[in-house]
Amino acid sequence: MESGSIHSTRHGRAPMADNRHIRTAVFPVAGRGTRFLPATKASPKEMLPIVDRPLIQYAVDEALAAGAERLVFITGASKRAIEDHFDRDDELQRLLESQGKTELAEQLKRMLPSYATCIYIRQPAPLGLGHAVLCARAAINHEPFFVHLADDLIAADVPCLKQMAGSFEQHGGSVLGVEEVARRDTDKYGIVEVEDARSTVSRIHGIVEKPKPDVARSTLAVVGRYVLTPRIFTELERVEKGSGAEIQLTDGIAALMRHESVFAHRFTGRRFDCGSKLGYLQATVEMSLAHPVLGDDFRAYLKGVAGRLD
Repeated sequence: MESGSIHSTRHGRAPMADNRHIRTAVFPVAGRGTRFLPATKASPKEMLPIVDRPLIQYAVDEALAAGAERLVFITGASKRAIEDHFDRDDELQRLLESQGKTELAEQLKRMLPSYATCIYIRQPAPLGLGHAVLCARAAINHEPFFVHLADDLIAADVPCLKQMAGSFEQHGGSVLGVEEVARRDTDKYGIVEVEDARSTVSRIHGIVEKPKPDVARSTLAVVGRYVLTPRIFTELERVEKGSGAEIQLTDGIAALMRHESVFAHRFTGRRFDCGSKLGYLQATVEMSLAHPVLGDDFRAYLKGVAGRLD
């Protein structure tokens, strides 16, 4: 099966492989972001800013905090801005320093640590999330890996992927980030059945992609965070294409469960669905309130707005 073209950018020498942590994070960013048109006509939806950082920067920061060193971006058309964002820009840094804007210059330097390696793989056609993950196979080296969907922004004291990495170390099987959703929304998610619905981490018995609310066996939904073992690639190669002629990651995980245990992890934190306009606005407000510099002034502004709405 086609896996697209690959090129990489190394920002420093990566540490040697260490079985104690997951080294690779995969970011499927090939989608066209049609729900945000015309804003996303020429710019990737992952570059939409939340206060002063684009969504993809939040995603990368979370993966790095969980121990990732190799960052694999599965790209498509009109995604060059993501590569440009993570490239070094020495000229801009020198300009900022010459203007006395040293803090901004330092922020640019901190965007990506020196040991991180960025790998860009072009997905040749929009064939679904399962196919996007399959495109990353050549960059994984038969190791477990993270999958992070930048649309799902999760604000948490302990980064969500770091929480899940701990569950992987404890249980040794693939781990899916999950949360309870309203029953009316089950047809928007992969829905899982688990061994113990009260436990933070529990073995999954079944997974179904977007079941109708009246037939969904639970309301425990998979969100955009995964720790997957390399066996998933074998299963994704075998699954039949689903609706829209797409290869569903959910189907690959269902097949994986016949060979390995897969676990659901109820993460601690608040998720914002930044793939929707309302979720994006909610994330912008909440992250602005939490901003160390702007938070107090923004809170005062919102109080004034609330007064006008009464």
